[in-house]
Amino acid sequence: MRDRKPKFHRDEGGRRPPGPRRSAGSKPPWRGREGAADDTVILYGWHTVTAALANPKRRLRKLFLTENAARRLADDKIDTRIEPEIVRPNLIDQRLGPDAVHQGLLAEADPLASPGIDTLPQEGIVLVLDQITDPHNVGAIMRSAAAFAVKAIVTTARHSPEATGVLAKSASGALELVPLVTVQNLARAVNEMNEFGFLTVGLDSQGQEKLGAVALRQPLALVLGAEGKGLRQLTRETCGVVARLDMPGEIKSLNVSNAAVLALYIGASRLGLMG
Repeated sequence: MRDRKPKFHRDEGGRRPPGPRRSAGSKPPWRGREGAADDTVILYGWHTVTAALANPKRRLRKLFLTENAARRLADDKIDTRIEPEIVRPNLIDQRLGPDAVHQGLLAEADPLASPGIDTLPQEGIVLVLDQITDPHNVGAIMRSAAAFAVKAIVTTARHSPEATGVLAKSASGALELVPLVTVQNLARAVNEMNEFGFLTVGLDSQGQEKLGAVALRQPLALVLGAEGKGLRQLTRETCGVVARLDMPGEIKSLNVSNAAVLALYIGASRLGLMG
Protein backbone atom coordinates (compact mmCIF):
# COMPACT_ATOMS: atom_id res chain seq x y z
CA MET A 1 0.00 0.00 0.00
CA ARG A 2 1.28 3.49 -0.85
CA ASP A 3 2.55 5.44 2.14
CA ARG A 4 0.16 8.36 2.66
CA LYS A 5 2.10 10.03 5.44
CA PRO A 6 3.48 13.48 4.60
CA LYS A 7 7.19 13.48 3.89
CA PHE A 8 9.07 16.61 4.89
CA HIS A 9 12.73 17.42 4.53
CA ARG A 10 14.27 18.32 7.84
CA ASP A 11 16.15 21.59 8.18
CA GLU A 12 19.70 21.89 9.41
CA GLY A 13 18.56 21.81 13.02
CA GLY A 14 16.82 18.50 12.45
CA ARG A 15 13.37 20.01 12.74
CA ARG A 16 10.52 19.21 10.41
CA PRO A 17 8.53 22.13 8.94
CA PRO A 18 5.27 22.70 10.86
CA GLY A 19 2.58 20.12 10.29
CA PRO A 20 1.41 17.63 12.94
CA ARG A 21 -0.81 14.88 11.59
CA ARG A 22 -3.97 13.35 12.93
CA SER A 23 -3.57 10.11 14.75
CA ALA A 24 -4.75 7.04 12.87
CA GLY A 25 -8.48 6.50 13.03
CA SER A 26 -9.29 9.98 14.30
CA LYS A 27 -12.15 11.84 12.64
CA PRO A 28 -11.39 14.75 10.34
CA PRO A 29 -11.83 18.16 11.97
CA TRP A 30 -14.58 19.34 9.63
CA ARG A 31 -17.93 20.37 11.08
CA GLY A 32 -19.83 20.92 7.86
CA ARG A 33 -19.33 23.14 4.84
CA GLU A 34 -20.87 26.22 6.44
CA GLY A 35 -18.16 26.67 9.06
CA ALA A 36 -17.84 25.92 12.74
CA ALA A 37 -19.12 28.31 15.38
CA ASP A 38 -21.28 31.25 14.31
CA ASP A 39 -18.52 33.77 14.94
CA THR A 40 -15.78 31.74 13.28
CA VAL A 41 -14.04 33.52 10.41
CA ILE A 42 -13.10 31.20 7.55
CA LEU A 43 -9.98 32.22 5.64
CA TYR A 44 -8.59 30.35 2.66
CA GLY A 45 -6.13 30.89 -0.15
CA TRP A 46 -2.46 31.84 -0.07
CA HIS A 47 -2.67 35.64 0.18
CA THR A 48 -5.63 35.58 2.56
CA VAL A 49 -4.14 33.11 5.03
CA THR A 50 -0.56 34.38 4.94
CA ALA A 51 -1.82 37.93 5.56
CA ALA A 52 -3.72 36.61 8.58
CA LEU A 53 -0.59 34.82 9.80
CA ALA A 54 1.31 38.11 9.56
CA ASN A 55 -1.36 40.05 11.47
CA PRO A 56 -0.71 39.89 15.25
CA LYS A 57 -4.25 41.16 15.87
CA ARG A 58 -5.77 38.09 14.20
CA ARG A 59 -6.23 35.21 16.64
CA LEU A 60 -6.09 31.89 14.82
CA ARG A 61 -8.04 28.93 16.14
CA LYS A 62 -7.11 26.23 13.62
CA LEU A 63 -4.95 25.99 10.55
CA PHE A 64 -5.32 23.26 7.92
CA LEU A 65 -2.62 22.78 5.30
CA THR A 66 -1.86 20.37 2.52
CA GLU A 67 1.65 18.94 2.38
CA ASN A 68 2.59 21.26 -0.50
CA ALA A 69 1.25 24.35 1.29
CA ALA A 70 3.16 23.43 4.46
CA ARG A 71 6.37 23.04 2.47
CA ARG A 72 5.82 26.38 0.75
CA LEU A 73 5.27 28.14 4.07
CA ALA A 74 8.41 26.56 5.44
CA ASP A 75 10.42 27.48 2.34
CA ASP A 76 9.22 31.09 2.62
CA LYS A 77 9.97 31.06 6.37
CA ILE A 78 6.40 32.07 7.23
CA ASP A 79 5.55 31.45 10.87
CA THR A 80 2.26 29.56 11.23
CA ARG A 81 1.98 30.74 14.88
CA ILE A 82 -0.11 27.68 15.75
CA GLU A 83 0.49 24.04 14.93
CA PRO A 84 -1.32 23.22 11.69
CA GLU A 85 -3.17 20.07 10.77
CA ILE A 86 -1.91 18.39 7.59
CA VAL A 87 -4.80 17.23 5.40
CA ARG A 88 -5.40 16.08 1.85
CA PRO A 89 -6.64 18.71 -0.63
CA ASN A 90 -9.98 16.95 -1.12
CA LEU A 91 -10.84 17.46 2.55
CA ILE A 92 -10.51 21.23 2.12
CA ASP A 93 -12.57 20.89 -1.07
CA GLN A 94 -15.29 19.16 0.94
CA ARG A 95 -15.27 21.97 3.46
CA LEU A 96 -15.35 24.87 1.03
CA GLY A 97 -16.87 23.39 -2.10
CA PRO A 98 -15.14 22.33 -5.32
CA ASP A 99 -15.05 25.84 -6.82
CA ALA A 100 -13.08 27.46 -3.98
CA VAL A 101 -9.46 28.19 -4.95
CA HIS A 102 -7.85 27.46 -1.58
CA GLN A 103 -4.29 26.59 -2.69
CA GLY A 104 -4.05 24.15 0.19
CA LEU A 105 -4.60 26.61 3.05
CA LEU A 106 -7.63 27.06 5.28
CA ALA A 107 -7.79 28.79 8.66
CA GLU A 108 -10.44 29.23 11.32
CA ALA A 109 -9.99 32.48 13.22
CA ASP A 110 -11.63 35.00 15.50
CA PRO A 111 -13.17 38.07 13.87
CA LEU A 112 -11.14 41.25 14.12
CA ALA A 113 -12.40 43.94 16.48
CA SER A 114 -14.46 46.73 14.91
CA PRO A 115 -13.09 50.22 15.68
CA GLY A 116 -15.49 53.03 16.57
CA ILE A 117 -16.38 55.95 14.31
CA ASP A 118 -14.71 58.26 16.82
CA THR A 119 -11.38 56.48 16.29
CA LEU A 120 -11.15 57.25 12.57
CA PRO A 121 -8.05 59.30 11.69
CA GLN A 122 -8.56 62.90 10.65
CA GLU A 123 -6.69 62.41 7.39
CA GLY A 124 -6.83 60.47 4.18
CA ILE A 125 -9.85 58.65 2.75
CA VAL A 126 -12.51 56.43 4.31
CA LEU A 127 -14.99 54.37 2.31
CA VAL A 128 -18.61 53.96 3.42
CA LEU A 129 -20.66 51.10 1.95
CA ASP A 130 -24.45 51.43 1.95
CA GLN A 131 -25.89 47.89 1.93
CA ILE A 132 -23.55 46.40 -0.66
CA THR A 133 -24.33 42.72 -0.19
CA ASP A 134 -22.25 40.85 -2.78
CA PRO A 135 -19.16 39.46 -0.99
CA HIS A 136 -17.16 39.45 -4.25
CA ASN A 137 -17.80 43.17 -4.69
CA VAL A 138 -17.02 44.03 -1.08
CA GLY A 139 -13.85 41.93 -1.21
CA ALA A 140 -12.74 43.66 -4.42
CA ILE A 141 -13.48 47.05 -2.85
CA MET A 142 -11.37 46.11 0.18
CA ARG A 143 -8.48 45.09 -2.08
CA SER A 144 -8.64 48.45 -3.88
CA ALA A 145 -8.92 50.21 -0.53
CA ALA A 146 -5.69 48.58 0.64
CA ALA A 147 -3.97 49.61 -2.60
CA PHE A 148 -5.00 53.25 -2.04
CA ALA A 149 -4.13 53.24 1.69
CA VAL A 150 -7.74 53.82 2.72
CA LYS A 151 -7.93 54.39 6.47
CA ALA A 152 -11.07 52.33 7.09
CA ILE A 153 -14.24 50.94 5.54
CA VAL A 154 -17.54 51.67 7.27
CA THR A 155 -20.45 49.29 6.72
CA THR A 156 -23.61 48.13 8.44
CA ALA A 157 -23.94 45.12 10.69
CA ARG A 158 -27.00 44.03 8.68
CA HIS A 159 -27.43 43.90 4.90
CA SER A 160 -23.73 43.43 4.33
CA PRO A 161 -21.66 40.26 3.89
CA GLU A 162 -19.69 38.86 6.81
CA ALA A 163 -15.93 39.34 6.77
CA THR A 164 -15.23 35.69 6.07
CA GLY A 165 -15.09 33.10 3.29
CA VAL A 166 -15.62 34.46 -0.23
CA LEU A 167 -15.27 38.09 0.88
CA ALA A 168 -11.93 37.39 2.56
CA LYS A 169 -10.68 35.46 -0.48
CA SER A 170 -11.77 38.26 -2.85
CA ALA A 171 -10.03 40.81 -0.61
CA SER A 172 -6.75 38.88 -1.11
CA GLY A 173 -5.34 39.78 2.31
CA ALA A 174 -6.83 43.29 2.54
CA LEU A 175 -9.09 42.18 5.39
CA GLU A 176 -5.98 42.28 7.59
CA LEU A 177 -4.88 45.70 6.32
CA VAL A 178 -7.99 47.92 6.21
CA PRO A 179 -9.99 48.31 9.44
CA LEU A 180 -13.65 47.37 9.02
CA VAL A 181 -15.96 49.59 11.08
CA THR A 182 -19.37 47.98 11.59
CA VAL A 183 -22.26 50.23 12.60
CA GLN A 184 -25.95 49.69 13.33
CA ASN A 185 -27.25 52.82 11.57
CA LEU A 186 -25.35 54.08 8.54
CA ALA A 187 -27.04 57.49 8.28
CA ARG A 188 -26.25 58.16 11.92
CA ALA A 189 -22.63 57.10 11.32
CA VAL A 190 -22.32 59.42 8.32
CA ASN A 191 -23.78 62.25 10.39
CA GLU A 192 -21.19 61.56 13.10
CA MET A 193 -18.48 61.72 10.46
CA ASN A 194 -19.83 65.10 9.35
CA GLU A 195 -19.56 66.29 12.95
CA PHE A 196 -16.00 64.97 13.19
CA GLY A 197 -15.00 67.12 10.22
CA PHE A 198 -15.18 64.64 7.36
CA LEU A 199 -16.25 65.77 3.92
CA THR A 200 -18.83 63.08 3.12
CA VAL A 201 -19.37 62.61 -0.61
CA GLY A 202 -22.12 60.27 -1.76
CA LEU A 203 -21.63 58.76 -5.21
CA ASP A 204 -24.82 58.65 -7.24
CA SER A 205 -25.56 58.75 -10.96
CA GLN A 206 -28.06 61.54 -10.26
CA GLY A 207 -25.54 63.69 -8.40
CA GLN A 208 -25.57 67.36 -9.41
CA GLU A 209 -21.77 67.68 -9.58
CA LYS A 210 -19.02 65.60 -11.16
CA LEU A 211 -16.75 64.09 -8.54
CA GLY A 212 -13.74 65.59 -10.32
CA ALA A 213 -15.23 69.08 -9.91
CA VAL A 214 -15.94 68.83 -6.18
CA ALA A 215 -13.54 70.73 -3.92
CA LEU A 216 -12.24 67.69 -2.04
CA ARG A 217 -10.39 67.88 1.27
CA GLN A 218 -9.18 65.59 4.04
CA PRO A 219 -10.54 63.73 5.85
CA LEU A 220 -12.70 62.48 2.99
CA ALA A 221 -15.44 59.85 3.15
CA LEU A 222 -16.65 58.39 -0.14
CA VAL A 223 -20.08 56.80 0.24
CA LEU A 224 -21.11 54.07 -2.23
CA GLY A 225 -24.51 52.42 -2.63
CA ALA A 226 -25.50 49.01 -3.88
CA GLU A 227 -25.82 48.31 -7.58
CA GLY A 228 -29.31 48.96 -8.83
CA LYS A 229 -30.62 50.63 -5.68
CA GLY A 230 -27.78 53.07 -5.25
CA LEU A 231 -27.67 55.17 -2.09
CA ARG A 232 -30.70 54.97 0.15
CA GLN A 233 -32.58 58.24 0.51
CA LEU A 234 -31.62 58.86 4.13
CA THR A 235 -27.97 58.15 3.33
CA ARG A 236 -28.08 60.60 0.40
CA GLU A 237 -29.63 63.28 2.57
CA THR A 238 -26.95 62.85 5.23
CA CYS A 239 -24.00 63.21 2.83
CA GLY A 240 -22.45 66.66 2.61
CA VAL A 241 -22.18 66.39 -1.19
CA VAL A 242 -23.72 64.03 -3.73
CA ALA A 243 -21.60 63.64 -6.86
CA ARG A 244 -21.54 61.49 -9.98
CA LEU A 245 -18.93 59.69 -12.03
CA ASP A 246 -19.40 60.73 -15.64
CA MET A 247 -18.61 58.18 -18.35
CA PRO A 248 -17.91 59.17 -21.98
CA GLY A 249 -19.24 55.91 -23.43
CA GLU A 250 -22.71 54.55 -24.08
CA ILE A 251 -22.81 52.72 -20.72
CA LYS A 252 -23.07 55.31 -17.96
CA SER A 253 -22.72 53.09 -14.90
CA LEU A 254 -20.03 50.81 -13.51
CA ASN A 255 -19.92 47.78 -11.29
CA VAL A 256 -19.71 49.14 -7.74
CA SER A 257 -16.21 47.76 -7.18
CA ASN A 258 -15.01 49.46 -10.38
CA ALA A 259 -16.77 52.68 -9.37
CA ALA A 260 -14.99 52.49 -6.01
CA VAL A 261 -11.52 52.23 -7.54
CA LEU A 262 -12.23 55.10 -9.96
CA ALA A 263 -13.53 57.29 -7.13
CA LEU A 264 -10.48 56.39 -5.03
CA TYR A 265 -8.14 57.32 -7.87
CA ILE A 266 -9.86 60.68 -8.35
CA GLY A 267 -9.93 61.35 -4.61
CA ALA A 268 -6.33 60.29 -3.97
CA SER A 269 -5.07 62.29 -6.97
CA ARG A 270 -6.94 65.43 -5.98
CA LEU A 271 -5.75 65.18 -2.38
CA GLY A 272 -2.12 64.59 -3.34
CA LEU A 273 -2.05 61.10 -1.85
CA MET A 274 -0.62 59.29 -4.86
CA GLY A 275 2.97 59.65 -3.66
